[in-house]
Amino acid sequence: MPPAVAAFTDTYLPTVNGVTYTIKCWRDRWRDRGGRMDIVYPHSEYDPGPGEFPVRSAAFPFYEGYRVGSPSVPDEVTDVDVVHAHTAFSLGLGALRLARDRDVPLVATYHTPTSKYTDYFTDIGPISNGLERLSEAYERWYLNRVDLVLAPTEPTRRYLRETVGVSTPVRVLSNGVDVERFHPVDDGPFRERYDLDGPLVGYTGRHGHEKRLRDLVEAAAHLDATVVFGGDGPAREKLEERAAALDADVRFLGFLDREEMSAFYSALDVFAFPSPVETQGLVAMEANACGTPVVGADDGALADTVEDGVTGYTYETGDIEGLARAVERALDERTALSERCLARRDAVSIDHTVDELVGIYTEMETPPSVSR
Repeated sequence: MPPAVAAFTDTYLPTVNGVTYTIKCWRDRWRDRGGRMDIVYPHSEYDPGPGEFPVRSAAFPFYEGYRVGSPSVPDEVTDVDVVHAHTAFSLGLGALRLARDRDVPLVATYHTPTSKYTDYFTDIGPISNGLERLSEAYERWYLNRVDLVLAPTEPTRRYLRETVGVSTPVRVLSNGVDVERFHPVDDGPFRERYDLDGPLVGYTGRHGHEKRLRDLVEAAAHLDATVVFGGDGPAREKLEERAAALDADVRFLGFLDREEMSAFYSALDVFAFPSPVETQGLVAMEANACGTPVVGADDGALADTVEDGVTGYTYETGDIEGLARAVERALDERTALSERCLARRDAVSIDHTVDELVGIYTEMETPPSVSR
């Protein structure tokens, strides 16, 4: 029987992002194996199911759709073998408290480099830089009080060691992709529904300013292809304005239902991902699982997630012409790149990740409380 786990997260359904998707998939696979993985998350409009426990929360004014939960521990999740924090903030403190009270191992997955999001608070350079240092100091304080940190990629592990200064053991564990959901499908109905034709280059996900999506809009003017954006977010209005000013062939489809995502990825000839702030880049992995090559910034985790010349191509962050050249090259080599993407599906699957997670949880010995 797998260990009983309590997972704490500051973001969960109905918000759809890489973190909520990962946690939900891990939990589903855990339950399929006969295990228990309870989820503690900020109260929202989502109607909880068995094993999902919301705590009191309030809207976070600086980041749309994000809620701050009380760092409390529901009575229903106290009898566990392992505590897993998917955040260092708010609910992460609840996870720390439960691990101490129960004297059980505390594992933390590092999903988001929060110091890279300080521009949401202020655009005043010195203040933003100060907040970035403060965020890194807090992450260092928290992560040095857990027993094991999981980083989705090797670049993220190095960032935690060399920049944040984490001394706790850090192990690389991919978030994994649900390859049963993400696979090549007939893209004809999707193209017809959205009136899409010709070569397509696209991105889907949160339209955040930190993701440098404007670079893709700028590159669109140099491409003989339609650039398609799925999703939404605070940067969308500015992106639409810039696309109109350039008279570029750019389409904004808005929020796409999860059931449409395999068709979206399959419809694309290239998935473009200019974000330099990813810890893994789950949407890039999903695109690859559908046989779509990825062009990504050679920065942060994408330098590891995108295998240059194998599953796509990378370019220097901010180099618009370099981005356009990489996309054109991927378009030219689409067939060969696609075959290599599909050959890697099993290696990046969630089932493979959960196999490793079982071993991680079961091999951990309860550390002495003084280490926390």
